[in-house]
Amino acid sequence: MTNSVNKRVVVTGLGAVTPIGNTLSEFWDGLMSGRNGVAPITLFDASRHDCRFAAEVKGFDPHQYMDRKEAKRMDRFCQLAIAASKQALADAEFTINDLNAEQVGVLIGTGIGGLKVLEDQQEVNLTKGPDRCSPFMIPMMIANMAAGLTAIQIGAKGPNSCSVTACAAGSNAIGDAFQWVRRGYAQAMICGGTEAAVTSLAVAGFAACKALSLRNDDPAHASRPFDKDRDGFVLGEGAGILLLEEMEHALARGAKIYAEIVGYGVTCDAYHITSQTPGGKDAARAMQLCLKDGGLTPDQVDYVNAHGTSTPVNDPNETMAIKTALGDRAHQILVSSTKSMTGHLLGGSGGIEAVATVMAIKHDRVPPTINLVEPDPECDLDYVANQSRDHIVNVALSNSFGFGGHNVTLAFKKFVP
Repeated sequence: MTNSVNKRVVVTGLGAVTPIGNTLSEFWDGLMSGRNGVAPITLFDASRHDCRFAAEVKGFDPHQYMDRKEAKRMDRFCQLAIAASKQALADAEFTINDLNAEQVGVLIGTGIGGLKVLEDQQEVNLTKGPDRCSPFMIPMMIANMAAGLTAIQIGAKGPNSCSVTACAAGSNAIGDAFQWVRRGYAQAMICGGTEAAVTSLAVAGFAACKALSLRNDDPAHASRPFDKDRDGFVLGEGAGILLLEEMEHALARGAKIYAEIVGYGVTCDAYHITSQTPGGKDAARAMQLCLKDGGLTPDQVDYVNAHGTSTPVNDPNETMAIKTALGDRAHQILVSSTKSMTGHLLGGSGGIEAVATVMAIKHDRVPPTINLVEPDPECDLDYVANQSRDHIVNVALSNSFGFGGHNVTLAFKKFVP
């Protein structure tokens, strides 16, 4: 540990297991083509639920990444995180060995953790008795196990932690990992978000608090951020993981570099358990702090990957927040919500949206907001409606906001040595 300050930090590996593709290339191709990941729920019998559709990960085989015994002793949110983490390491051609293991850490956020295991074991408790509950129940369900099990799988012995800040958890994990590498606490960090909460109890809970779309007759058009006819978010699942690496370390080993992470802004609304501050002023403050942290001005921003949930409250508030933070520049930059295709992965969303943001910089191409037919008059920015667009992206922001008032913005820029 060096404790030196202001090291530059770059992104050298990406991994994604998502409702529109189970690898980075499939995910990116899906975003560019406007692929829709929303469909009727298959993971449980949803016939009694008010909401009967979601954005599930499809065709995922955990045994591609771990043996059957290991997979059996993990909740799905851990399996997804491990798969995406191993993809990111392979993408970066980064090998963890006895020489560097203590300098490689893991920080993976989740909003809920192993809810499916909790549901299943409660059923066992009620129907068969408490002495029949699994001895693996607790280590399978607790939120930090995605980070812990990933470290076990890849042999990373550096800093290890988990952010649990609702739908901002994945972005908090990336931002905190950025700080650790910048400060010299690690040479490299596996970081991002994961979630697997398409379960009966989660759908019932989000429906009860009126957060979900109920467009059961037309799931493919249910997630429609910034559209006048939006009626709530679509629950999704998946994991998005980045390998952050200290720049000199990456250059020394000849790594390919996708982008540089330069800014991290964090605030709290301190206002309401689910709603944002009216006008999005505290979300705007997170964006402003992020720009300041990265030494950026609004004129440098080319793209914002919005939180963009498709709820009546979030979208106009986020629009106002962007306009407050970026001023006159807000109407000139591109803004899009990839949740229109992936649904809302809760704690996993910050991970895959950071992956999408970095890829937009790499390819100078911005993902669309699909299902945007008639914009809400209160949402008056350029949301890249329905088709991806070629656009030079030198600087991009990624927003994530969570129940409890958590606001996070990350800033990435095109890498220049």
